[in-house]
Order: sequence, then C-alpha cells, then structure tokens
Amino acid sequence: MLKRLFFWGSAVIAGVLLGLGATVLFLQRAGMGGDIASGPWHTSMATGSSSADPWTRALVASRGLLALAPEETLYYTATTDSDGRRLNGNCRYRLDGRDPGARWWSITAYGADSYLISNPQKRYSFSQTTLTRAADRSWSIVVSADSAEGNWLPVRAGEDFELTVRFYNPETDVYSEPGAVALPKILRESCP
Repeated sequence: MLKRLFFWGSAVIAGVLLGLGATVLFLQRAGMGGDIASGPWHTSMATGSSSADPWTRALVASRGLLALAPEETLYYTATTDSDGRRLNGNCRYRLDGRDPGARWWSITAYGADSYLISNPQKRYSFSQTTLTRAADRSWSIVVSADSAEGNWLPVRAGEDFELTVRFYNPETDVYSEPGAVALPKILRESCP
C-alpha cells in the first residue's frame, strides 16, 4: 500500500511540475502579438479586456504589464521586420512613419526577456513628444546596437528584441479597425 501511495504521489508531483514547466516555457517564448496584423505588427483586442482568455491573462501578468482596456490603449508588437525576418541586435533597422491616430503614442524596444534594454543613454522609447521630425511631419527611428544620429533606439548586439507601439486613447477608426492602422514599416538596412 505504501509503495502504491508513493508511486501515485510521485506521478502527481511529476505531472504538476511538468505542467508548470511547460506553462512557464510557453509564457517565456510567446510574443505579445495577437490575432490582428498590420504589416509586422500584431495586436489583440483581448489584451487588457475582461474577455481575455486565461492564456492571454497569464501572458500579460508574466510580462509585468498593467494592460489597459482596448478602448483606452491598443498595444501592437513586432518581433520581425517588414520582410518577416526576426528582429536581432546584430542588424540595423529603420522605422519610417507618421503619427498614428491616438491622443498620445510611444514606440518601445524590449529585450528577449520582455524587459527594457539597459543602455548608457537610458533611452528606451520614443513618443510623439520626443521625436525629431522631417518638415512634412514624418519621422524615422534607427534601431541598432551601434549609435546613430537623430532618433536612435539602442538594442543589444546579438540579442533578439521586440518593438511595441502603444496607442493611448486611440481614435475611433483605430479602435474599430485595428488591422487597417498604418503603422511604421520596419526596414532592415544592414546585417552582417
């Protein structure tokens, strides 16, 4: 009887540990994307909503986000460039865009661990108030491990990263058709 109890107890403990390990691995590898795409950018209307499924809620919680409801904020995440290649700090990228339809917005780079990328410049993102713009109000941001003039967002050489655009108080057309939003192109300029 004691052997049988030990066997079943060990099997339950092993099953729980395997399940927890698989969940943690999934959450570490899952991107914050979603089922709605606009170029390389992905979003989900479930992020921050009460209708989010348990996986979405766990993903948001594991990444330390305090996601707001989609009516208040939309989050678009890109893990690839506009040609579908994984974003990596060995390469140099240029984001070209115009102000999206929101009261306020920002673009932030996150490391593979889903945290801000530490750098001596202490520069982690750009927003509509921190960009240098062209005369026609368009803008470009260079994302690279190597320093660049102007709007430069530092990342780490050799490490994958992701970019997130946040729309705070999105305009009605953004919220009603999130897949039709014109988001910045992510162009790979060079890569060894």
